[in-house]
Amino acid sequence: MMDKEIVISVKGLTKKFGNFTAVDHISLEVHRGEIFGFLGANGAGKTTAMRMLCGLSFPTSGSGMVSGYDIISQAEEIKCHIGYMSQKFSLYENLTVWENLNLFATIYGMNSKTIKEKTDVAFKTLGMENVQNVLVKEIPLGWKQKLAFTAATLHSPDVVFLDEPTGGVDPSTRRKFWEMIYRASSEGMTVFVTTHYLDEAEYCNRVSIMVDGHIKALDSPARLKQQYHAKTMDEVFRIVAKDAKRSD
Repeated sequence: MMDKEIVISVKGLTKKFGNFTAVDHISLEVHRGEIFGFLGANGAGKTTAMRMLCGLSFPTSGSGMVSGYDIISQAEEIKCHIGYMSQKFSLYENLTVWENLNLFATIYGMNSKTIKEKTDVAFKTLGMENVQNVLVKEIPLGWKQKLAFTAATLHSPDVVFLDEPTGGVDPSTRRKFWEMIYRASSEGMTVFVTTHYLDEAEYCNRVSIMVDGHIKALDSPARLKQQYHAKTMDEVFRIVAKDAKRSD
């Protein structure tokens, strides 16, 4: 359940590549247990901003804290307290299901006893006990998605960053994936998610919309729909982003 503890705090965060400003003085706060939707058209600056929050890229100016650590001076500490899942799932196709979980858990510094305990629970929860020794490339896409989320959260991070995690999967699988997100949030994990599916924005506690490197809107879905006199988040997005100049 979301509480008032701030887990992500960003002030004036900016990233330039030469004369191009990818992220332009954005500021936001995200709370523990919150499901925070980070929306924007292609080229808006979402991935660049997320990379800075994950300690993978340094800002040109501005400041930020993630899980109590400074994104500039404590980037390595941040990496130990977060999880990350991309649209490509970041799994190793030629390793088995169990080998993938074991690898990620080891990278995050978990000991063998804890790994066994956590993976046993994970396989039971996922209903994947019978495919532990199956190569990842041989399991269905929906299972890969659930496995990747489990790999990113097995070490119980403070924050999990999900970059377009449901791309290319069917609505039923997306719904099941969001059940996993709700479960993680209810246990106090903060979920920071980008998505192109505007119906998924409705599932978030709050949503920000980036346009050309700026955050142009930030509030709960209900308040954003009220503010822009819209019935859906898709309508809100179209109104906010209608004058966007950048796209991939």
